[in-house]
Amino acid sequence: MSGTARIAQVGRGVGAFPAAQWDALAAGNPFVGHAFLAAMEESGSVGPRTGWTPAPIVLVDDAGTLEAALPAYLKDHSQGEYVFDHTWADAWQRAGGDYYPKLQIAAPFTPASGPRVLARDPAVAAPVLLAAARQLCAQHGLSSAHATFIEPAQVPLFEADGWLLRRDIQFHWHNRGYARFDDFLAALSSRKRKDIRKERAAAQAGLDIRAISGADLREEHWDAFWAFYQDTGARKWGHPYLTRAAFTLLGERMADAIVLVLAYEDGEPVAGALNFIGPDALYGRYWGTLVERPFLHFEICYYQAIDIAIARGLSRVEAGAQGGHKLARGYEPVETTSAHWIANPSFRSAVADFLAAESAGVAQQALFLEERLPFKKS
Repeated sequence: MSGTARIAQVGRGVGAFPAAQWDALAAGNPFVGHAFLAAMEESGSVGPRTGWTPAPIVLVDDAGTLEAALPAYLKDHSQGEYVFDHTWADAWQRAGGDYYPKLQIAAPFTPASGPRVLARDPAVAAPVLLAAARQLCAQHGLSSAHATFIEPAQVPLFEADGWLLRRDIQFHWHNRGYARFDDFLAALSSRKRKDIRKERAAAQAGLDIRAISGADLREEHWDAFWAFYQDTGARKWGHPYLTRAAFTLLGERMADAIVLVLAYEDGEPVAGALNFIGPDALYGRYWGTLVERPFLHFEICYYQAIDIAIARGLSRVEAGAQGGHKLARGYEPVETTSAHWIANPSFRSAVADFLAAESAGVAQQALFLEERLPFKKS
């Protein structure tokens, strides 16, 4: 960040900023890059009607060049965040306060850790940006600000600013130099190795599974995936978060960072999973199916992702939020962190007490899960 960066502003949206300037700060993370965030805006997946009003907090220099940013939103609800604060909202509103709107610093609908302070030197930019976030809350009477799924290197930036930290657990697959899927299986216990082979065989029977990326992605693929996504979204969230237009825009702007896994039966697509490629990770995001088949979810979402990560030399697969069933498939527990600034001192104290108790439980859960990993014992 140059010495002339002085002015903190709230932008209308990420799309209002030059893509090259924004991406120079995003460290290659697909979910805080200009293409993804602007696609969310232009497709209507975020916006005032969705309860996600874009409000990026940025620093610009005297020449108007973007120097640092927080991807931020004014939220009218707590949907699409994957860090659940509904009980906090209920408690504050029972006490007579208005919990919403709140400020959310996040990649929308994306439980994948990444940078939240976007800057060439986050340690320099963070104090200014986080102070601006707190000031925005004070000026508009917002109850709180929340930064979710912060990459580990940036957690101390929020802690130093006095934000409360919250821990949770996800399941990630780690590539330990495997050349092929069978190398990974060889690291598992005999029983787990046999189980996975049986699951893959049952799921793949009668199907043609294809991994489609880059210039091979076409609208017909997005039409098929949209049907799968709608079905899953309706069952899990009540309605899909992303619009159909979002997938077209993502395909136009991020095709080389996308792998769409589709399963075909008798020439027709019947299931699929959408993955994004980062500098060293594959991120599994959405999946859906029109058929009921044992183990198909595991094959399309987890085992195919491992195949892709090995083929591309990626260090890990992040398969999204929750899912203890991933443990038996070789996905290991990993801590995730969010940070929370609460305006009211009494409410902040109550939340801090809650988080202290919750953190102890998360730590115990992590130990429990580590003992049950399916790998061979040393």
